[in-house]
Parts: sequence; structure tokens; C-alpha cells
Amino acid sequence: MKDLYLVYKNLTRKKMRLFLTTFAIFIAFLIFGAIMTLRGALNSGVEMSADNRLVVVHKTNFTNPLPYSYVNKTQAIEGVKQVTHANWFGGYYQEPANQVVTFAVDPESYLEVYPELVVEPTQRNAWLNNQASVLVGERIALANGWKVGDSIPLSSNIFSHKDGGQTWDFVIAGIFSGAEEKTDTSYVLFHYKYFNETQSWGGDNIGWLIITTLDPSMNESVAKAIDSNFANSNAETDTSTEQAFNKAFIEQIGNIGLIIFGVVFMAFFTILIVVGNTMVLAIRERTAEIAVLKTLGFESMRIFKMVLIESCLLAFLGGLLGLGAAYLLIQVASEYLARFLPNLVLDQSILLQALGYMLLLGLVTGIAPAISALRLNIITAFNRG
Repeated sequence: MKDLYLVYKNLTRKKMRLFLTTFAIFIAFLIFGAIMTLRGALNSGVEMSADNRLVVVHKTNFTNPLPYSYVNKTQAIEGVKQVTHANWFGGYYQEPANQVVTFAVDPESYLEVYPELVVEPTQRNAWLNNQASVLVGERIALANGWKVGDSIPLSSNIFSHKDGGQTWDFVIAGIFSGAEEKTDTSYVLFHYKYFNETQSWGGDNIGWLIITTLDPSMNESVAKAIDSNFANSNAETDTSTEQAFNKAFIEQIGNIGLIIFGVVFMAFFTILIVVGNTMVLAIRERTAEIAVLKTLGFESMRIFKMVLIESCLLAFLGGLLGLGAAYLLIQVASEYLARFLPNLVLDQSILLQALGYMLLLGLVTGIAPAISALRLNIITAFNRG
């Protein structure tokens, strides 16, 4: 208890320096928490991908459609467990700026291929039995204030309705959630059959296929079989794992991992210099006091531990405050950015990494002054004074 009191007094003896150093660490871990959460949101599609899920798109371009007949042909390939399909609707709600990611899908097979989408049985049945209804993700529902039973108009910036205009009227039959917190629930699903019957052009085509294999070990052989089956046709295919597909999609906007590493590294390197310099200066100022402690019988190793504890407390004080601020920032941002970054979650893995970096920061910045205090000669110290 006496040692901790001495550490506390040493830590708070110059309050302005304590504040500035803590603030620097605070900013570093605020950046760390926010940037790592952003990275997790961008990579969530890769991280949450199923091992046995494949995506089949047009070989020329992802935006080119595939014939509807490919659904049954793909289902017949050996190793394929389940097949579903989706069409990009290009939706928005009321105003073009209010984008709503919307897919036209086959309801039953889509929910089977994506078991991580959780829907109450009554809402699921209501959606399956009403072609003019939609299933809405809870994040996009929260962002727009939607609830089950609401009638909503969704417009497309690609397709037009056969009755004129580009708006479809839907009823919200259900709201789906995710099996895990990072599961994407920021989009809307509606019936492909209804879409096919009501659009003015492009009927009997699908955007892409999503299939599950009987076992992940069969992914490569199934992918090759699918692409071989449609080779030399008017719509050749390119099949890849869902993980590879999502990763390639993310990489179109740049090497996110490298950018994030650069930001985090520079922040921590700067803080390391600041805190390290502060600790060295603090120990140098207390040279005479350390000599007195040794004269009074304090062992060198005891003083060594006290200096390290002081450094670690400083790192954890600023770090925990920074993480707390990052959490509050992310909570606010997740509501306003639900349409664009639906998976902003400061999860346990980020927290554990941050705690590890706090400890590392404390040890690295404290080890040099702690060794200096350990080796300090009493006579030399008094002579300096």
C-alpha cells in the first residue's frame, strides 16, 4: 500500500504534465479504437463469410446478368448443396440520397443459404406468403424508423415499373436480425418473382448465384465444375468463395489494411516518444529522492517495480479513457452510418488488443527509466544534487 501511495504521489506531482501526457495517450487509443472498428466493419464481409459458400457471377463483369436457367443447372452439379440467387435493385427511400441496399431474392432458398439471418417464425411466414412484402434488416429499419406493418415506397435508380415510374410499394412483413453482432442487417429483401413480374425490362435474368457446398473441401472442385459447365456460352461464369469475392470487392477501394496500419503505427510511435521522454525526465528530476529511498532501505528492485508500475498506470489511465471515448463515438456513428457502415462494433478482440498495447506501452516507456533507477548509485546521486 505504501508503494502504491508513493507511485500515486509521483504520478500527480506535476498535474499539467500528467494531463498532457494522459491526453496524448487518450488520443492514441481513441484513434486505435475508431480505426480498428472501421477496419472490422470494412472486413466484416470477409470475416463473416461461410466456409462452404460460393458466389457465381458473370465472367465479363459483375454487373452483367445471368440467365435464370443457371439456377437449376447449378443445382444439378455434384457437390452443390443449396442454390439461391439475388438481383441488385439499386433502391432508395423517398430521396435518391437516401440509399437503401435492396435485393430481389428467392425467399425460401435465400434464408436457407444465409442461416445467420434470424427472423421470427410469424414474420418469416408473413413474408413468404406475401409477394408484395419486404424483409428488412434491423439496422436499416432503425435508421429509417420502420416497423412491421408499415407501408414503404422503394424506388430504383436502375429499373422501372411496368405500370410506369420507378417506385414499388411494399409492406414490411418482418425485420431480421443477425446471429452475431457483426452480421450485416443494413439491407432489404423482397421477392424475385414479384420483381420479375413487375419490372418493365430484363426479365428472367438474375444478378448472381450464391451456393453452398456439401463440404468446404469440395469448394474448388465445385467452382471448377460450374465454370466448366458454362464455358463457351453467352454468359460464362466466374466462381469464387464468398470470402474471396468479398475481399476482392473491398480491395477495389484500396489496401485498407495498409492504410489503417500506417495511421495506427504513426499514432503509437509518436505517443511512445512522448511518454518515454516524460518518464525519463520524471525519473531524472527525482534522482535525489531515489537516493534517499535507497538510503532508507528501499531495495533497488523495489524501486524498479515502482517506476514500471507508474509507467503502466499512466498508459492504462490514458488508454482506458481513450477506449471509452472511442466506444461512445462508435455508438453515435453506428446510428448515423447504418446505411454505409452497418457493422461498426467495438468488439472484444479490439478491446483485448488495446489492453495488450497499453501494457506494452507502459513497459516499453518505463523500462529505461526503471533500469536507470535500479542502477543509480547513492553517492553519485547526492553529488548530482
